[in-house]
Amino acid sequence: MHKTVGVSTDAMLEDLRTLVEVESPSRDAEALTASAKTVAAVIESRLGGQALLIDSEAGPHVHWSAGGDPKVLILGHHDTVFPLGTLERRPFKVEDGRATGPGVFDMLGGLVQAVHGLAALDDRSGVEILVTADEEVGSRTSRALIEERALACGAVLVFEGAADGGGLKTGRKGCGTFQVSIAGRASHAGLEPAAGVNALIEAAHQVLDIAALGRPEAGTTVTPTVASAGTLDNVVPAEATVIVDVRVESGAEKERIESAFAALAPHLDGARIAVEGSIGRPPMPESASAELFAVARKLQPGLEGKAVGGASDGNFTAALGVPTLDGLGAVGGGAHADHEYLVVEAMAERAHLVAELVSAITGTGSPAPR
Repeated sequence: MHKTVGVSTDAMLEDLRTLVEVESPSRDAEALTASAKTVAAVIESRLGGQALLIDSEAGPHVHWSAGGDPKVLILGHHDTVFPLGTLERRPFKVEDGRATGPGVFDMLGGLVQAVHGLAALDDRSGVEILVTADEEVGSRTSRALIEERALACGAVLVFEGAADGGGLKTGRKGCGTFQVSIAGRASHAGLEPAAGVNALIEAAHQVLDIAALGRPEAGTTVTPTVASAGTLDNVVPAEATVIVDVRVESGAEKERIESAFAALAPHLDGARIAVEGSIGRPPMPESASAELFAVARKLQPGLEGKAVGGASDGNFTAALGVPTLDGLGAVGGGAHADHEYLVVEAMAERAHLVAELVSAITGTGSPAPR
């Protein structure tokens, strides 16, 4: 395996295997408790001190502080989208320069690189790490804690996987999910179809209205993704549901879309519509990352930045006005998919970037030479 002075790729792969082999599906509090304890143990073994487990309904969040005046927050999550049993089908392995297994890219590899990068600093004063348990399902229980620590630290480095080609993520769209519930009236489809109010037909009208809200030229996508209706093939459907994924680049578009969903009106007499949801993660404008990205470019000339459609907990911190840089995690791809992978050769380089960035931000410590 590859090794650079101060950072061992072998040691990083050892810790990555440890984390991957403790499965951590979102919403499984028991599994996430085991995962949080493992994350805490890895942090403590590499950095010393004590990593605290902060209980929540979703599962424990992990918080570690080096002490001193807080200056930078290392932000990540340990929950994954993969159900229990995925590891048996797709075990952790390293082959042909790639590490594979559930969560290696999103985002256990990034956590490992962050910890080992910090371990290369001789003084970690001012550094905090927060690893949450519910990022993949909206960060409902962790958002307040994320925002509190971000404001306290004043700078945030997010260790989600890198953009294509290893670039950093300098902007993210805001995102949210809406559920449109339609109530009609059941009747016999053969004997008296006109006596019913067909919720499925109403849903079809609504899907077309909703899809028309998108403005690709403004970066706004509105995508109906899941629909259900009806009970039996000879009954006019009395209920239907449509779920919609929304992504926006600006606060103005967020307001427009939320207002448009609130104003949805039925096409059929007697149909009723109820809308739930919002754009829960605000957009992360590229201006939020400009300061920290400039520092990263000085440390690694040629490093690229990219605005992406996916969202992360960095959206929350950027919305507070806290300088936020994302995509500092693993170089690889296939997030949320069976072909998820991490490029082993890039691990040491990313760990060194962590050390150099943190040193530049805090003004303390010096990273080990490459």
